[in-house]
Amino acid sequence: MRLSVAMLLATGMWLYVQLVLIPYQKTQGPMRQSPRGNLSDLYPRWLGTRELLLHRRDPYSAEITREIQVGYYGRLLDSSRPGDPTDQQGFAYPVYVVLLLAPTIKLPFVIVREVFFWFLGMLTAGAVLLWLKVLRWRPSRSAIMMWVLLTLSCFPAIQGLKLQQLSLMVAALIAAFLWALSRQRFVLAGILLALATIKPQLVFLIVLWLFIWVLGNWRGRQRVVWSFAVSMAVLVGIGEILLPGWIGEFRLAIKDYYRYTGGGNSVLDVLLSPIGGKVTAAALVAMLVGLAWRYRNAEQESTAFQWSVCFTLATTLLVIPMFAPYNQLLLVPGLMMAIRAKGQLWERSRVSQFFCAFTAISILWPFLAGFCLVVASAFLPGTTVQKAWGLPFYPTFAIPIAIYAILLVARKVLVRERDPNEVTANEPARLAT
Repeated sequence: MRLSVAMLLATGMWLYVQLVLIPYQKTQGPMRQSPRGNLSDLYPRWLGTRELLLHRRDPYSAEITREIQVGYYGRLLDSSRPGDPTDQQGFAYPVYVVLLLAPTIKLPFVIVREVFFWFLGMLTAGAVLLWLKVLRWRPSRSAIMMWVLLTLSCFPAIQGLKLQQLSLMVAALIAAFLWALSRQRFVLAGILLALATIKPQLVFLIVLWLFIWVLGNWRGRQRVVWSFAVSMAVLVGIGEILLPGWIGEFRLAIKDYYRYTGGGNSVLDVLLSPIGGKVTAAALVAMLVGLAWRYRNAEQESTAFQWSVCFTLATTLLVIPMFAPYNQLLLVPGLMMAIRAKGQLWERSRVSQFFCAFTAISILWPFLAGFCLVVASAFLPGTTVQKAWGLPFYPTFAIPIAIYAILLVARKVLVRERDPNEVTANEPARLAT
């Protein structure tokens, strides 16, 4: 029964995107005189990679940016046109991202785009399975199918797949890194984390957490630090060979990116204010560092380790200077951990019950709203339904806050209040019952 409901909700979300959201955007484009090209977030990275490796052209240059705009938007942007986007679509990635995209540079982009859609889908499904292993949770087969199905059908995943957004690859690399770390494959873990730095903003707190955790047992864990450091040196070195002085160009590209996209606001900046958001973000990072230090001795099989990982990712989503929905896939393990312990959380207190309900509503609302709009489209004109296109997006800011809050409130349930060294491998099984 639950699997059937999950399939219904998943189908509803995909149909909402295809039948309501995309038609709405296509209708609004001509009305606002907004350009529409391939609109693939992969394209700027792919074109920059192709031009660097095949023609030795600088992907950060203004000339390449103009060529990217022609492919991405269908024409050059014109600041005198009010309907034109402000995002210039420059090559705002570390240059070593070309190593991941190199196998695609001789293929037509239309093929690369299709391949990446399915490739990122498989990576996302695989990441769900890896998160279950990191959390040492063994739900039923039907429950696993539900997790995979609903993850692939939530709007963050659909948006990432439709845009071929490399954040999905980074999310999978982080999941693989933590799986390798939880299995004491430290050399592999360091390599995977280094590769994930193609999106530095998504991994900087994970790197900070890792160094704190390693200090809890330097002798036994130091290999992951050396592996990460050597891997980063190799990536940076190869980048320097391919494009001497790329670090300075990358810094300028990031500065320009924040300028033409409006300053790089975080969830906290939007909900509070730029100043209030940054002050709050600093406080949250400080609290994360304190809690990471508290659980630095936790072994990989303990819930203290699992909780600190999930809490680090949840904090990341609140403090990074962007709030694109596709980044919310990093919240999947935190949601898993909360659902696994839902019984204890519900019985704990009224505050815990409130955040359980708040999280459930935030997660389910987009699926239910999308499904209702699809049903409505069978009886009402498309233009009428499209007026309510934004309904599934109401909890966009609530979702990262809800999962962060439920993890914080649930800490004493999910982690035993004692020396983390005493947390045993049996605790995950206890929480799963």
